[in-house]
Amino acid sequence: MSEFQLTRTLDEHAADRALRKDVLRGMTRVPKELPPKWFYDARGSELFEEITRLPEYYPTRAEREILLERAREIAAVSGARTLVELGSGSSEKTRHLIEALPALETYIPVDVSESALTGAAEALLEAHPGLGVHALLADFTAPLHLPESPGPRLVVFLGGTIGNLLPAERAVFLASVRAMLSPGDALLMGTDLVKDEAVLVAAYDDAQGVTAEFDKNVLAVIDRELGADFHTADFDHVAVWNREHEWIEMRLRARSAVTVKIRALDLVVPFEEGEEILTEISAKFRQEGVRKELAEAGLELSHWWTDAAGRFALSFSVADGSVDSVAVD
Repeated sequence: MSEFQLTRTLDEHAADRALRKDVLRGMTRVPKELPPKWFYDARGSELFEEITRLPEYYPTRAEREILLERAREIAAVSGARTLVELGSGSSEKTRHLIEALPALETYIPVDVSESALTGAAEALLEAHPGLGVHALLADFTAPLHLPESPGPRLVVFLGGTIGNLLPAERAVFLASVRAMLSPGDALLMGTDLVKDEAVLVAAYDDAQGVTAEFDKNVLAVIDRELGADFHTADFDHVAVWNREHEWIEMRLRARSAVTVKIRALDLVVPFEEGEEILTEISAKFRQEGVRKELAEAGLELSHWWTDAAGRFALSFSVADGSVDSVAVD
């Protein structure tokens, strides 16, 4: 018999408090910045789905290729009876793993959107009678307390989302994941890889302008939720490759001097012509760098899979001491 449970760790006002805090901090610092999580209201989510279908945006296709090719191998090395997905969204890509895991009993999706959690659970339970789904309405960047579930557990963090965190934030995040794991548990993580600068910039600044609209959507969110008077036409979308840090930076650049009022915060924000808001970093990785960051968190890289073109990688790592040898493919 299929079973669905939902545990709420965020109250109904949590998102509003977080948005206010992030906007106040981001609009009063130099340089200005906003966290990328605020792209994703209903319109932002639609735009991102459109981005994943663009010819320039390869990461989603590359990661799906690996999952389709390697799902049974991932299932075999993990032996997972519980699958935990951080930032689960629609759970679309994870279904390849769910179908490949013969011993799977419990799926634990973690997301800040209750509608996404319930919608994904309904579809999964219809397709997989007998699967237990225990959803967590939670922010995966904060320490998590997972519900009781059978081991081994496989924690998955897909989409290259790890790249949206700064190095210090990645260290904290990976340590928190390690704290969830018992001997025999593992982490499957998606990482976009360093490649030609032109390919990277095009993926974040497509010819049709969909990514530009997506980037500017964060201003529409602030206008709606906090009574601001941003005008998206006052800002240009910019995507820049930072060679030193090996990450893409998405920015919104003021086309002229402009003053914005954010009524809910009683805040007036002046912009000079050309002044920018950093809205996202998207770090790109190399295998040895991933291995080092995992090791510093107490995780041992044991498998490394890429798509045929070597654009994207899935890394499989285990808690230190839970395997006898390391075999990187």
